[in-house]
Amino acid sequence: MSLLEILLIALGLSVDAFAVAIASGATMKRLHLPDAMKMGLFFGGFQALMPVLGWAAGLTFKNFISGWDHWVAFGLLAAVGGKMIYESLQMKREEECGEGKTCPFDTGTLTVLAIATSIDALAVGLTFSMLRVSIAGPVVAIGVVTFAMSAAGVALGSRGGHFFENKMEAAGGLVLIGLGLKILLGHLGLF
Repeated sequence: MSLLEILLIALGLSVDAFAVAIASGATMKRLHLPDAMKMGLFFGGFQALMPVLGWAAGLTFKNFISGWDHWVAFGLLAAVGGKMIYESLQMKREEECGEGKTCPFDTGTLTVLAIATSIDALAVGLTFSMLRVSIAGPVVAIGVVTFAMSAAGVALGSRGGHFFENKMEAAGGLVLIGLGLKILLGHLGLF
Protein backbone atom coordinates (compact mmCIF):
# COMPACT_ATOMS: atom_id res chain seq x y z
CA MET A 1 0.00 0.00 0.00
CA SER A 2 1.43 3.35 -1.04
CA LEU A 3 1.93 6.37 1.22
CA LEU A 4 -0.67 8.29 -0.80
CA GLU A 5 -3.22 5.51 -0.28
CA ILE A 6 -2.51 5.46 3.45
CA LEU A 7 -2.87 9.25 3.68
CA LEU A 8 -6.15 9.15 1.75
CA ILE A 9 -7.49 6.49 4.11
CA ALA A 10 -6.36 8.58 7.09
CA LEU A 11 -8.03 11.67 5.66
CA GLY A 12 -11.23 9.77 4.93
CA LEU A 13 -11.37 8.37 8.46
CA SER A 14 -10.69 11.78 10.00
CA VAL A 15 -13.60 13.56 8.29
CA ASP A 16 -16.14 12.33 10.84
CA ALA A 17 -13.95 13.45 13.73
CA PHE A 18 -13.42 16.81 11.99
CA ALA A 19 -17.18 17.39 11.71
CA VAL A 20 -17.73 16.51 15.37
CA ALA A 21 -14.82 18.76 16.39
CA ILE A 22 -16.34 21.71 14.51
CA ALA A 23 -19.68 21.08 16.20
CA SER A 24 -17.98 20.83 19.59
CA GLY A 25 -15.89 23.95 19.00
CA ALA A 26 -19.08 25.83 18.13
CA THR A 27 -20.26 25.39 21.72
CA MET A 28 -17.29 27.46 22.97
CA LYS A 29 -17.45 31.19 23.44
CA ARG A 30 -13.71 31.39 22.79
CA LEU A 31 -11.05 28.88 21.85
CA HIS A 32 -9.36 27.02 24.68
CA LEU A 33 -6.23 25.45 23.23
CA PRO A 34 -6.07 22.68 25.88
CA ASP A 35 -9.61 21.60 24.90
CA ALA A 36 -8.67 21.52 21.21
CA MET A 37 -5.56 19.45 22.02
CA LYS A 38 -7.56 17.13 24.29
CA MET A 39 -10.13 16.49 21.58
CA GLY A 40 -7.35 15.95 19.04
CA LEU A 41 -5.65 13.45 21.35
CA PHE A 42 -8.86 11.54 22.07
CA PHE A 43 -10.00 11.41 18.45
CA GLY A 44 -6.52 10.72 17.08
CA GLY A 45 -5.87 8.11 19.74
CA PHE A 46 -9.11 6.23 19.17
CA GLN A 47 -8.76 6.48 15.39
CA ALA A 48 -5.31 4.92 15.75
CA LEU A 49 -6.41 2.29 18.29
CA MET A 50 -9.44 0.99 16.40
CA PRO A 51 -7.56 -0.22 13.30
CA VAL A 52 -5.16 -2.08 15.58
CA LEU A 53 -8.09 -3.79 17.29
CA GLY A 54 -9.69 -4.58 13.93
CA TRP A 55 -6.43 -5.87 12.53
CA ALA A 56 -5.90 -8.08 15.59
CA ALA A 57 -9.42 -9.46 15.38
CA GLY A 58 -8.77 -10.49 11.78
CA LEU A 59 -11.16 -12.50 9.74
CA THR A 60 -12.70 -14.36 12.68
CA PHE A 61 -14.93 -11.50 13.78
CA LYS A 62 -15.47 -9.74 10.46
CA ASN A 63 -19.10 -10.79 9.96
CA PHE A 64 -20.03 -10.14 13.60
CA ILE A 65 -18.60 -6.60 13.68
CA SER A 66 -19.90 -5.52 10.29
CA GLY A 67 -23.41 -6.51 11.36
CA TRP A 68 -23.78 -3.98 14.16
CA ASP A 69 -21.06 -1.32 13.98
CA HIS A 70 -23.32 1.09 12.13
CA TRP A 71 -26.06 0.76 14.75
CA VAL A 72 -23.65 1.51 17.60
CA ALA A 73 -22.21 4.56 15.80
CA PHE A 74 -25.70 5.83 14.97
CA GLY A 75 -26.97 5.34 18.53
CA LEU A 76 -24.03 7.11 20.15
CA LEU A 77 -24.03 10.05 17.73
CA ALA A 78 -27.82 10.43 17.86
CA ALA A 79 -27.82 10.45 21.67
CA VAL A 80 -25.10 13.10 21.97
CA GLY A 81 -26.55 15.13 19.09
CA GLY A 82 -30.06 14.96 20.54
CA LYS A 83 -28.81 16.20 23.90
CA MET A 84 -27.02 19.10 22.17
CA ILE A 85 -30.23 20.08 20.34
CA TYR A 86 -32.25 19.82 23.55
CA GLU A 87 -29.80 22.04 25.39
CA SER A 88 -29.81 24.60 22.58
CA LEU A 89 -33.56 25.01 22.95
CA GLN A 90 -33.39 25.84 26.64
CA MET A 91 -34.35 29.44 27.43
CA LYS A 92 -31.43 30.19 29.72
CA ARG A 93 -28.01 29.26 28.49
CA GLU A 94 -25.66 28.19 31.22
CA GLU A 95 -22.00 29.04 31.28
CA GLU A 96 -20.05 27.02 28.79
CA CYS A 97 -19.89 23.41 29.98
CA GLY A 98 -21.68 24.40 33.19
CA GLU A 99 -23.43 22.19 35.71
CA GLY A 100 -25.92 19.75 34.21
CA LYS A 101 -24.68 20.47 30.69
CA THR A 102 -22.98 18.02 28.40
CA CYS A 103 -19.58 19.41 27.65
CA PRO A 104 -18.04 17.96 24.50
CA PHE A 105 -14.65 18.21 26.20
CA ASP A 106 -15.54 16.15 29.29
CA THR A 107 -13.61 12.91 29.35
CA GLY A 108 -16.78 10.79 29.31
CA THR A 109 -18.36 12.65 26.41
CA LEU A 110 -15.08 12.72 24.51
CA THR A 111 -14.74 8.96 24.95
CA VAL A 112 -18.25 8.36 23.58
CA LEU A 113 -17.67 10.71 20.64
CA ALA A 114 -14.23 9.23 19.91
CA ILE A 115 -15.60 5.68 19.90
CA ALA A 116 -18.58 6.67 17.74
CA THR A 117 -16.42 8.38 15.13
CA SER A 118 -13.78 5.64 15.06
CA ILE A 119 -15.90 2.53 14.56
CA ASP A 120 -15.30 2.70 10.81
CA ALA A 121 -11.57 2.56 11.57
CA LEU A 122 -12.17 -0.82 13.20
CA ALA A 123 -13.47 -2.09 9.87
CA VAL A 124 -10.44 -0.58 8.10
CA GLY A 125 -8.21 -2.53 10.49
CA LEU A 126 -10.06 -5.71 9.55
CA THR A 127 -9.44 -4.88 5.92
CA PHE A 128 -5.73 -4.35 6.59
CA SER A 129 -5.54 -7.80 8.17
CA MET A 130 -7.28 -9.38 5.16
CA LEU A 131 -4.90 -7.60 2.79
CA ARG A 132 -1.93 -8.55 4.99
CA VAL A 133 -0.91 -4.88 5.25
CA SER A 134 1.51 -3.87 7.99
CA ILE A 135 -0.48 -1.94 10.58
CA ALA A 136 2.24 0.37 11.97
CA GLY A 137 2.43 2.97 9.16
CA PRO A 138 -1.32 3.33 8.64
CA VAL A 139 -1.97 3.62 12.39
CA VAL A 140 0.53 6.44 12.80
CA ALA A 141 -0.85 8.26 9.75
CA ILE A 142 -4.46 7.84 10.87
CA GLY A 143 -3.69 9.06 14.39
CA VAL A 144 -1.66 12.09 13.30
CA VAL A 145 -4.08 13.19 10.57
CA THR A 146 -7.10 12.80 12.86
CA PHE A 147 -5.36 14.69 15.67
CA ALA A 148 -4.59 17.61 13.34
CA MET A 149 -8.05 17.65 11.75
CA SER A 150 -9.80 17.47 15.14
CA ALA A 151 -7.76 20.25 16.74
CA ALA A 152 -8.31 22.42 13.65
CA GLY A 153 -12.03 21.60 13.70
CA VAL A 154 -12.38 22.82 17.29
CA ALA A 155 -10.60 26.06 16.34
CA LEU A 156 -12.83 26.58 13.30
CA GLY A 157 -15.98 25.81 15.26
CA SER A 158 -15.07 28.14 18.10
CA ARG A 159 -14.52 31.04 15.71
CA GLY A 160 -17.97 30.77 14.18
CA GLY A 161 -19.87 29.36 17.13
CA HIS A 162 -20.00 32.43 19.34
CA PHE A 163 -21.83 34.43 16.66
CA PHE A 164 -24.86 32.17 16.70
CA GLU A 165 -24.75 30.86 20.29
CA ASN A 166 -27.54 28.26 20.70
CA LYS A 167 -28.20 27.95 16.97
CA MET A 168 -24.67 26.61 16.43
CA GLU A 169 -25.14 24.06 19.21
CA ALA A 170 -28.37 22.90 17.57
CA ALA A 171 -26.60 22.77 14.21
CA GLY A 172 -23.81 20.75 15.81
CA GLY A 173 -26.36 18.33 17.20
CA LEU A 174 -27.94 18.00 13.77
CA VAL A 175 -24.51 17.34 12.29
CA LEU A 176 -23.95 14.52 14.77
CA ILE A 177 -27.34 12.98 14.09
CA GLY A 178 -26.81 13.38 10.34
CA LEU A 179 -23.41 11.74 10.62
CA GLY A 180 -24.96 8.84 12.51
CA LEU A 181 -27.67 8.51 9.86
CA LYS A 182 -25.06 8.58 7.09
CA ILE A 183 -23.14 5.75 8.74
CA LEU A 184 -26.33 3.75 9.32
CA LEU A 185 -27.79 4.25 5.84
CA GLY A 186 -24.40 3.63 4.20
CA HIS A 187 -24.06 0.28 5.93
CA LEU A 188 -27.66 -0.64 5.11
CA GLY A 189 -26.96 0.12 1.44
CA LEU A 190 -29.44 3.00 1.31
CA PHE A 191 -26.91 5.82 0.88
